[in-house]
Amino acid sequence: MTLAELAAAVEHRSSGRLAAKIEGERDRPIEAVAPLESARPSELSFLANVRYRGAVATTRAGAVVLTAADCAALRPAMSVVVCEQPYAWFAFAAQLLHRPAGRKPGIDPNACVDPAAKIGANVWIGPGAVIEAGAEVGAGASIEAGSYLGRDVRIGAGTRLYPGVRVQDGCSIGAHGIVHSGVVIGADGFGFAPFAGTWIKIPQTGRVVIGDDVEIGANTTIDRGAMGDTVIEDDVKIDNQVQVGHNCRIGAHTVISGCAGIAGSAIIGRHCQLGGASMINGHITLCDRVIVSGGTLISRSINEPGFYSAVFPFMTNRDWERNAAVVRHLRELRDRIRALERRLGSAPDIEDLEK
Repeated sequence: MTLAELAAAVEHRSSGRLAAKIEGERDRPIEAVAPLESARPSELSFLANVRYRGAVATTRAGAVVLTAADCAALRPAMSVVVCEQPYAWFAFAAQLLHRPAGRKPGIDPNACVDPAAKIGANVWIGPGAVIEAGAEVGAGASIEAGSYLGRDVRIGAGTRLYPGVRVQDGCSIGAHGIVHSGVVIGADGFGFAPFAGTWIKIPQTGRVVIGDDVEIGANTTIDRGAMGDTVIEDDVKIDNQVQVGHNCRIGAHTVISGCAGIAGSAIIGRHCQLGGASMINGHITLCDRVIVSGGTLISRSINEPGFYSAVFPFMTNRDWERNAAVVRHLRELRDRIRALERRLGSAPDIEDLEK
């Protein structure tokens, strides 16, 4: 499509929130998107980080998406889409230019679909997929090869399960979701009671309930609730290899990066961002709009929105060992300072120092 046609389509798809102005060749054909460094004249690129401004001068892209300020400062030679949210505009454009190839609806002969399952119109069920009794698959959904839907599972309209997804009994996924390969939804939560030096399994009788427009990355696991449900609200985006424990609740529009671990019964608010390998203790609450740095352990509830970090900057191993040795003796040093201050008779409030 032409650049002008693409701009009109993005504006429509964003409900008018991403209107853009085109400077340059409105009729330039655009076939794909690409990074600034490798883009060709038939491709679209964008600038969302000032560190890459230099690449705009050398790119061979047919058009670039820029803010008005960047356009005025850089004065690029190619066509420009001027928009105040270049990254979002580019994302919509990429969806329009790279639509996945559609499948002809139907049920592969090698799929196993129980007669008591309900399959909506225009559904694709791939080879080796298994759908148990009582499951319901909404119109236009795609259940790809080797995926499994347990008894009474609900899959919403237009949702796509990539090959090898497992959705256990009673769990549900809303409309227009994307679930990547290796995901397990509804495995038992980690619930065991200590007894006489052994561990007694607690039956996990809840479900996993997932809202609309949720994307779940490869090999992520979301455990069912012990009694109540584990809930993932609308428009949550979860990266690969994330663990969500039983009875957690993840608020709408939250994003969670790869290898994050969320222990059971944690509540994550709306519009939160959890960095890669962040760790959230069980039975705590993060309020709305909390951002957690990668690798950070959150051990207590957070009641104020903001950006939270607890990662010590890296250093050489030798320096780290020296600093770790000092940290190991901090309590002893604190006690010695307290004793010295008492002898001098001018001790400050040590509790204030600890804060």
